[in-house]
Amino acid sequence: MTAFATLIGAAELAALDPDSARVFDCRFDLADPDAGEARFTNAHIPGAVYLHLDRDLAGPVSPGRTGRHPLPDRDAFRERLRAHGVAEDSQVVAYDDAGGMFAARCWWMVRWAGHARVAVLDGGYHAWQAMAAGTPGTMPASLPPPPEARPTTVTMPELRSHVVERTWTLLDARAPDRFDGSNETIDPRGGHIPGARNAPFADNLTPDGRFADRASLRRRFESLLAGSEDRRTVCYCGSGVTAAHNILAMVHAGLSEPTLYPGSWSEWITDPDNPIET
Repeated sequence: MTAFATLIGAAELAALDPDSARVFDCRFDLADPDAGEARFTNAHIPGAVYLHLDRDLAGPVSPGRTGRHPLPDRDAFRERLRAHGVAEDSQVVAYDDAGGMFAARCWWMVRWAGHARVAVLDGGYHAWQAMAAGTPGTMPASLPPPPEARPTTVTMPELRSHVVERTWTLLDARAPDRFDGSNETIDPRGGHIPGARNAPFADNLTPDGRFADRASLRRRFESLLAGSEDRRTVCYCGSGVTAAHNILAMVHAGLSEPTLYPGSWSEWITDPDNPIET
C-alpha cells in the first residue's frame, strides 16, 4: 500500500481504502474560533472528523507563561488519535481551507505522537471540492515510503542560550510586517527573536493554494539557510502553528527536518528579559 508522508492530492485521497484512512478536518479562523467547526458542520469530506485548534491541537494556556497554542500532553494526544481510530497501518490525512496552515500543525503533531503515515491534503478543502466538481487538479510528486518521523522541540530556556551565542539558525514563519514589528495584529509586542530570518509560510504556496514543487521549495530553503548549513535549524512563528508549515515544506523538499519551538513568539514575549529585534 502506498504511504503518504508529506502531501497527498485530492484524487489520491479519494482512492484510499476508507477502512484504513483517517481524515481530520482542521479548518479554523484565529479571529473567529468557532468558524471552522461551523464550516465542518455545514459540509466536509466524507468520513472526516473535526479537530479544533484550541481544544484538540493545543494544550491549556497559562497566561504570562505559555504561548497561545502550547502542545498538549503527548500521551493524551496519542489516546485522542486512537479514539478516532488511528491504528498502526492507518493513513492519516489532514486538511483545512487556509493553504495548510492548520493542517500542517496536525501533520506535525501526529508525527510527534509517533505515527509516520500522515499527509496534508494539497490544496485543502478547495481541491477536494474542485475534484468533486470535475475540475482536474495536479498531484504532488510521488514519494518513497515514509521516513522515520523525527519531530523535535526546543524550550524557551534552551533557545535563549543559543540566541545569545547565535549558534542556531531561526526561521520565522510570520508575515514580514509582523516579523519586523510594523504591523503586529495578534500579539501584544511586535518584532522577532534576535538573529531570526523571515521565512513567511505563505511563500511555500502557489497562487492556487497548493504547495510549490519540491525543487522550488528546496531552492527556497537552501537560499534561506545559506551560510548556516552546519547549524541546527529551529522554526517558529506566532504560536507554533505556521512554523509546522515550513517544517512540512522542508521535509517534502527532502531537506533535513528542523526543530519546532512550540511556544514561538507568543511565549518568547512573556519574559520581559528576553531580547527582541525589530
